[in-house]
Amino acid sequence: MEIVPYGGWTRCVRLKGGGVELIATLEVGPRIIRFGAEGGPNELVEYPAQMGLTGGDEYRSYGGHRLWTAPEDEVRTYEPDNAEVEMEADGDGVWLRSQPGPSGLARAMRIEVAPDGRVGLLHLVENRAGRPVRIAPWCLTVMAPGGVCAFQQAEPKPHPEGLLPSRPLVLWPYTEMADPRWTWGNRVIRLRHDAARGPQKVGALIEQGLAVYANHGNVFVKRFPCVAGAEYPDFGSNFETFTRHDMLEVESLGPLVTLGPGDKVEHPEAWFLIFDTALPEDDEECGKLLRLWEETLS
Repeated sequence: MEIVPYGGWTRCVRLKGGGVELIATLEVGPRIIRFGAEGGPNELVEYPAQMGLTGGDEYRSYGGHRLWTAPEDEVRTYEPDNAEVEMEADGDGVWLRSQPGPSGLARAMRIEVAPDGRVGLLHLVENRAGRPVRIAPWCLTVMAPGGVCAFQQAEPKPHPEGLLPSRPLVLWPYTEMADPRWTWGNRVIRLRHDAARGPQKVGALIEQGLAVYANHGNVFVKRFPCVAGAEYPDFGSNFETFTRHDMLEVESLGPLVTLGPGDKVEHPEAWFLIFDTALPEDDEECGKLLRLWEETLS
């Protein structure tokens, strides 16, 4: 763990292990702005016009990985995170904590990079307002352009064995299922980034708790929980993916909770970067590979 300059900011925390490095800003956030192989490309998107900026009342995306709250709200969701964060060492990891915004919600991330390159993240939202609020943690990893996101469907079953629905898929008003960026496989759904096209989004309940993004010859793997019987936002989504001309998001969500004053909610993720790997074009083979990572990466 060390403090380094990056992207125009003078103070960022850098953690590394297993050939990967992670950099989080200390002057805005909490925000992870870089994740990738040491000396390699950033797997996360950066917005050059916003890099190094601080302060002000205007929301900036910056790029990278951030913590929001769902359901999406025009005011609460887009509270600026332009102020410096408090850093606290915690064993082999570090906590990054923000002050509450106008909504009274304070956000924090605990970040740890293990010697084998596994990244452990714990996201925390605390209600410091004087009233209850009903929200879900929403963790958005904004990937660099040029790749493809893939996530598993539930195991198919023949009729009449499969009488009950098992593959919930949520569409937004602007979702176009005929868009060529989608591949609707029986095992795997894929969404490709395309710099010439605009927004697309879907949500899903992924019981396997795994989604990936392949780019730069590597595969980014995100693991996240699926709590049986929990109420998730956005018609039951614990995963969402969104793309537009400049990026693609790999998002996980926690269950909806009502936070009273002083209450907190946590949401974990684990990240992995698989070097020198591509996703098979064949749907069945891609499903087998994602299943292997589901069983071996946790």
